[in-house]
Amino acid sequence: MTLAVRLRLLLAATFLTVHAAAQAGAQQEERLAPSVVAGLSKAIADAPAPADYALRADIGPWIAEMSKRIAHRVADERERRDLLATVHYEATRAGLDPQLVLGVMYHESGFKKYAVSVVGARGYMQVMPFWVKQIGAAEQNLFNLRTNLRYGTVILRHYLDIESGDYYRALGRYNGSLGQATYPLAVMAAVNRHFAYTPVAPTATATNAVGVTTAR
Repeated sequence: MTLAVRLRLLLAATFLTVHAAAQAGAQQEERLAPSVVAGLSKAIADAPAPADYALRADIGPWIAEMSKRIAHRVADERERRDLLATVHYEATRAGLDPQLVLGVMYHESGFKKYAVSVVGARGYMQVMPFWVKQIGAAEQNLFNLRTNLRYGTVILRHYLDIESGDYYRALGRYNGSLGQATYPLAVMAAVNRHFAYTPVAPTATATNAVGVTTAR
């Protein structure tokens, strides 16, 4: 079952069981076991995307399609493509669906690099600064594209593991509103409405001037 199908089912089920809207909160700082800190610190260790990542045959079409969908939020094409390549790489690295990460960014920051919430969450994925103290290093800048997405995806993966793969509860934890409906429903709806994507398998391939394999 794909992520999109799971989210649609969760969305439908939650609308049937939730009777009142709730206010969103903020990620809560929790005491982490030393083994968890060590694991998360290792997960956010620097390992940038390969230089040719955006040119890969299975990545290029995704970037091109998602670029059209967020053009009204990120006007500069080069910035947009760099953002999307980083989203795809960091999401995949963390074992997350890139569409889910786009849905989170859509609601957390509206794709604004320097967004700051009233409680101090920062950047594209609205990461709370306490995470840098817990699992990172003081010099790490949460307004940096790759740093922000690395932290955001690792944290979301952490919550998903805690919740045994329950997207609804993991998203609630990420937003600091565990057990409340507003935020998980909004992200799930955004994934389905704005970022649903099914790769089209080409019937034949050709290699263009920059080495990207494309459908004929």
